[in-house]
Amino acid sequence: MKKLVGAFIALCLVISLFPANLTFAEEREGTEIVNSAQSAILMEKNSGMTLYDKDSNKKLPPASMTKIMTLLLIMEELEKGGIQLDEKVRVSEHAASMGGSQIFLEAGEEMIVEDLLKGIAVASGNDASVAMAERIAGSEKEFVAQMNQKAKDLGLKNTHFMNPTGLPAEDHYSTAYDMAVMARELLLHDDVTKYTKIYDDYLRKGQDNEFWLVNTNKLIKSYPGMDGLKTGYTSEAKYCLTASAQRNDMHMIAVVMGAENPKKRNADVTSLLDYGFGQYEGVKLYSKNDPLKTIRITKGNPMEIQLAPEKDVVVLKKKNDQKNEYTTELKLSNEPDLPMKKGSHMGWVVVKNGDEEVAKVRLETSGAVEEAGLLALWQRSWKNLTSFQRF
Repeated sequence: MKKLVGAFIALCLVISLFPANLTFAEEREGTEIVNSAQSAILMEKNSGMTLYDKDSNKKLPPASMTKIMTLLLIMEELEKGGIQLDEKVRVSEHAASMGGSQIFLEAGEEMIVEDLLKGIAVASGNDASVAMAERIAGSEKEFVAQMNQKAKDLGLKNTHFMNPTGLPAEDHYSTAYDMAVMARELLLHDDVTKYTKIYDDYLRKGQDNEFWLVNTNKLIKSYPGMDGLKTGYTSEAKYCLTASAQRNDMHMIAVVMGAENPKKRNADVTSLLDYGFGQYEGVKLYSKNDPLKTIRITKGNPMEIQLAPEKDVVVLKKKNDQKNEYTTELKLSNEPDLPMKKGSHMGWVVVKNGDEEVAKVRLETSGAVEEAGLLALWQRSWKNLTSFQRF
């Protein structure tokens, strides 16, 4: 098959929008938005634009915000079919021995994946995190290697994990920016917010060892649109939170690290989110799964497949700003290896304001593509030959 010609294929669409000016976070003197946190960032999930930044590349201990990466690997494994929500996981001695936040698993106990997922997302269970790490990777050590590889794949240069829990460990660090990128990737898995936005629930309901789960993120109950994600605390890290909230076509991610106490941490997060929702609005150009391009794969079955964005393509604009023109392009990958699963990455939707890139969303296949059999390839070749002869 011929290579998909041209790295950039313009849709030739010019869209009248308001200028977003969002490539760089706003520079602000003083602490009118973030008062307590050592480091903070506000990022809009759909566009990936940073709206506010305070030392967001400063390496700090992330505490239990580490579990954002743990949850990401769990959600990916569920999507691949490597684990099932109703599968029972046997808890090891090692997993049951975890200190800190826990759901008090006992060695030899069996608990289904979905309940362990709740234990991590709601109660920040270290024991549940290690139990799932061992189930997915065979050992905690191997799971941590996968965490670090995923961080590398996401282009995160200031993150290194030593465990899946966030318990204090030398050489275990991240940044507010890197946590926001991990959160953005996690939120691509829509089902995760079914768990991260739970305020309270029960494990082992009706049994003698029934356990009441209460979300460590109290803003779930008080902040409109809040759907996650993960708190963190150790004496070294102080109080941390990676929070996400949705309103209209915007999905904000706010990260604060190193706040003095829970009240000030929550105040900083609230201030960041209020700023984002108050000053900006989103314009949705395309919805998730909208077909944007049909490509031919000569050796594929089917031979044609549609490409669609993996999430909503949203451009932010400052409220009351004047109109400007934006262009949308498709940047397509070269010929893929077969077979391809549904959702295989095949390029990017790129939105620009002049020469400035203001949004970038992956293009994915809308279905699976298998390698065509010899008979189908012969029939296609014969059809092309006869068509050429008639011409």
